[in-house]
Amino acid sequence: MKEWYLEYEIHKNRPGLLGDISSLLGNLSINISAINGVEKNRRVMLIRSRHDDHIKRFSAILDTLDSISVRKLREPRLRDRLAVMHGSYIERDRSAQKTFRFVRDELGILVDFMAELFKKDRHYLVGMRGMPRVGKTESLVAASVCANKRWSFISSTLLRQTIRNELSEDELQEGHVYIIDGIVSMMRASEKHRMLVDQIMRLPAVKVVEHPDIFVRESHYTLEDFDCIIELRNEEDEVISYDTIDTNFSSFDIS
Repeated sequence: MKEWYLEYEIHKNRPGLLGDISSLLGNLSINISAINGVEKNRRVMLIRSRHDDHIKRFSAILDTLDSISVRKLREPRLRDRLAVMHGSYIERDRSAQKTFRFVRDELGILVDFMAELFKKDRHYLVGMRGMPRVGKTESLVAASVCANKRWSFISSTLLRQTIRNELSEDELQEGHVYIIDGIVSMMRASEKHRMLVDQIMRLPAVKVVEHPDIFVRESHYTLEDFDCIIELRNEEDEVISYDTIDTNFSSFDIS
């Protein structure tokens, strides 16, 4: 069976509306895999059918209804599946399409989102922005567990400052997520550590760089090298700023 993502907006939320749509799906031998509500007047579904023409007929019938309007009917993407699972959309920056925004209350959907990214078995570079103690590193570890991947801190301040100069053979095998603190690696570490970072960046694996803007500013890498950027805030209007960072770290807590 082929799976489809359906999203529609309700204009007249009359009693029995969902039942009518469910009956129509049943008459066309289309199964509902999952269903949820998002925002106030929108509903999302994952539906399955053996016949594409049944989906086309279903869509044509929905277009005749004045109670709803179809917003999306397509093969499901990652963000679609998460919308159905959590009843919430992942916000994408309109001016930077590969930037995704989350607040701390959305840690559940953030972990699921990153877990799907971490399942990739190829080069994939993720940047993660956020102020101290917002939950960046903890979310990365949780997502690695969900993706059934091992994680290695190349640099970190989660429990104490970590600056690695070499990795074991086991840590260079497949199935790892490599986590780099961009501030520690680029502004506190030795040249030997930077050589290890360059080695890690060349591996066909998932790498996550916390504080990617500092990482880029202090290295030869660019933001174009990143496949996606994730921003995590305590509140929607929180400003992520590194203006107080200096080379001595005297006025910025990087933990």
